Parts: sequence; structure tokens; C-alpha cells
Amino acid sequence: MIVIKTPEQIERMRRSCQLLVEAFREAEKLIVPGVRTREIDAAVEAFVRARGGLPAFKGYRGYPASVCISVNEVVIHGIPGDQELREGDIVSLDMGVVLDGYYSDGARTYAVGQVSEEKQRLMDAAREALEEAIAAAREGNRVGDISWAIQRTVEARGFSVVRQFCGHGIGRNLHEEPEVPNYGSPRKGPRLRCGMTLALETMVNAGTHEVEILADGWTVVTRDRKPSAHFEHTVAITDRGADVLTLGL
Repeated sequence: MIVIKTPEQIERMRRSCQLLVEAFREAEKLIVPGVRTREIDAAVEAFVRARGGLPAFKGYRGYPASVCISVNEVVIHGIPGDQELREGDIVSLDMGVVLDGYYSDGARTYAVGQVSEEKQRLMDAAREALEEAIAAAREGNRVGDISWAIQRTVEARGFSVVRQFCGHGIGRNLHEEPEVPNYGSPRKGPRLRCGMTLALETMVNAGTHEVEILADGWTVVTRDRKPSAHFEHTVAITDRGADVLTLGL
């Protein structure tokens, strides 16, 4: 069942989302060569808890950290640890917050110093695909219109979209209906209505769309080990188009 939120509930989500944006700003200070990914995770968790929020991912289905930190060929769900960021890496931070009973979710890929032209084009394509997805997220459209906007944008730039994982509804739960795939056909799927809240996320691979899950049960990597990029916003559907609750991310 797709949950329709009241304006008051959306405002509560916005507060959760804005704390999440502030947490991203905090994390960005640490994205430099030599930092260990667990240092970023610890800083974000302390920042969120000090402001009355909870890290949404920690303990969710057994996930052991507050932030998913995915480097280069890791698509999503990279577990923070002793890995050091290096000059030329790209690193995706995916994190969520629970505040006043409402979830927020967002992701962004960063360059660590100077990166290759291919990695830069990959990140640009994933970010532009998310912008197109947000433009398609308006009342009366269908979920397939969002999915097609993502796929069309990415494939026109010579990259591929991840098919095994997707965006989703969000609200009082981290994952709600509907699923929002990164591929599909226009005018298909559930119709978008005012009050729906969605986490739109573009997961874009430089090579094949196929992925593998490593032995830890979490880390998702590209099958061909080429790099991947990930951008995500939490939005609300309104009669004026998509309201980006994670504005500023």
C-alpha cells in the first residue's frame, strides 16, 4: 500500500531531511586522501545523535554502520572500515536519519582529489539522471516515467543503470511502496499522487549493469569491477511538481 502523507507529516520529513543534509556537510570535511572510511562513519553518527536524530541505517536488517561508504567499483552498501581513500577515487556516501519518527534518505558521490575523465563523466551522468527523475516526479505521471527518465539519460551517455536495486517510498519507514526502478517504460506503474514521498536514487555503472554481492552479505560491486556512482534525494509529490526535501544535498 502506498502511504499518502499529510502536509504536516511532510514538514516533519523535511526536518529529518535537513538534518541529513547537515550531516552530509559534516562528512564532506573528511573526504580527503588518507582518511579511513570508519572515521567518516563515526563523525556522522556523533553529529546526528548530538542533534537528536538517529542514524537510520545502523542496525537496519543487521547493517553494522551508520553510513554506507562505497569506493570506486562498490555500487552501494559499502561497510566502513580501515580502507583509506586515495587520490583519484570516487566515493559514494549513502545515509539516512530518523527524526521525530520520520525517515530521510540521500546519497552523493564525491571525487577524492583529481579523478579520471571517465569517473567525472560517470558522476555527471548519475547526477543529471537524478535531476531528470525529479522533473518527471509530478502528479499524474507514473513511476515508469521516472524510471524511463533515468534510463534514457544514463544510456544516452554510454553508461548503464543498476537493475537489481532501486528507489523506494519513504516516510515512517525507511522502505515503503512503491519501488522506483532505474529502468522502465513511460506511462507504466503506479500513478503519482500528491502526498507521496519517494527516495529517488540513480545507481549508474561505467560498464555492465550487472552486480555481485560480496561474502559479507552487504557490499554490492560491479561485476566487471568498473566504477559506479550513486545520487539520491528524498522528494514529496505536490501539485507544483516534486518538492525536494533534501534540498542542499
